[in-house]
Amino acid sequence: MKRANHKKDAGRKPGEIRRLRARLAVSEETVRAIRGGEVDSVMISGKEGSQVFSLEGAEHAYRTLIESMNEGALTLTENKTILYANKCFARMVKCPLEQVTGGSFRRFLSARDRAMLRPLMKLAARSGSKIQVSLKAADGSHIPAQISIRPLARDASGRVATSMVVTDMTEARRTEGLLRNLAHRLVQVQESERGRVALELHDNITQLLCAVLVRSQTLADKLPPGNGPAKREAIQLRVMLGDIAETVERISGELRPSVLDNLGLAAVLRDTSTLFSERTGIPVKLACLQLASRLPAETELILYRIFQEALKNADLHAMARHVSVRLMKQGRFVRLAIHDDGVGFDTQNQPARRRGRGSFGLLGMRERAAYAGGQLDVESVPGGGTTIIAKIPFCRLPKKAGGTPGGSVNKKREIRL
Repeated sequence: MKRANHKKDAGRKPGEIRRLRARLAVSEETVRAIRGGEVDSVMISGKEGSQVFSLEGAEHAYRTLIESMNEGALTLTENKTILYANKCFARMVKCPLEQVTGGSFRRFLSARDRAMLRPLMKLAARSGSKIQVSLKAADGSHIPAQISIRPLARDASGRVATSMVVTDMTEARRTEGLLRNLAHRLVQVQESERGRVALELHDNITQLLCAVLVRSQTLADKLPPGNGPAKREAIQLRVMLGDIAETVERISGELRPSVLDNLGLAAVLRDTSTLFSERTGIPVKLACLQLASRLPAETELILYRIFQEALKNADLHAMARHVSVRLMKQGRFVRLAIHDDGVGFDTQNQPARRRGRGSFGLLGMRERAAYAGGQLDVESVPGGGTTIIAKIPFCRLPKKAGGTPGGSVNKKREIRL
């Protein structure tokens, strides 16, 4: 190849060769400068005259887009040094832009968030990730934020820069709080309506059914022995009325059990477990820590509803053979754990019926626990059963006359069924 070039050059005049080599050198330098970002525009002469092509046009449009975002945008080195930040991020952390660029991103994070971010940065070098943090602003305030992390292309030395999009979650958290308060209010209205319907069923419908039941018994007794078919029909009618009265009473108790209001959580857990076992044939092993004082009425109702839903899931979905329940005090919390030996499920890919379809589900149980300042955890694996654990703060009640201080434990006695 070199010989061919030499032969070609030999046919040219020395002056022409020098001009071609000079143009080649200029071209190579231009290409190097373009690749290195040292050239802003290129002028090309042609038949239609000289034309100017701006090489920063795409970058300029990109920067305009980034600066117009309502989210913070950052570019970081491997050691978390900020190479670039847009004005939105500077406003977010209440710090001048010139003081943000060139500084460390770690100074805007707490020690806990820095520890969480470290492994995510390594993961982001391959695939990207997201994290919820609390940014520390220059004035000492804290801003809830979500950070989306993505890797950028490696440079010539093999180092990988990282891009971040920082979203201010303040308004989202405020909206979430409003929605949570609204949901809480709806639950309160629902419970109030349940109580009203339960009272109506118990005080009116059940009493009417009992009166009809007595009348049907009287009618059956007055029928002469010789009128066998009519007497048998009256007796059958009495049995049906008795079953209806029991069903209405059970529905009334599920809507709002009077035992809960009168005797407390442990008593209603015992009664509900007994009725559940009689109805489904699934034995329930119950262990309750006997407390000297009552929990707040709302806390007792929340724990009862979680227990109620867990039993329903064990019956309808888990195909469980046994259920065990344990209620105990754990530090500042009341802990209710319900375990079934059913089919279980993948907590990361829950079936639609367990995502809260219907009036109540796992989502509803979590919301109930959150209303009382607690949390609900679900532990389950396919074929390994399910354990639902609710932890609710144990709020002390005022001391009653002649009683022990609210929240104190009198004795650790277990009640087992």
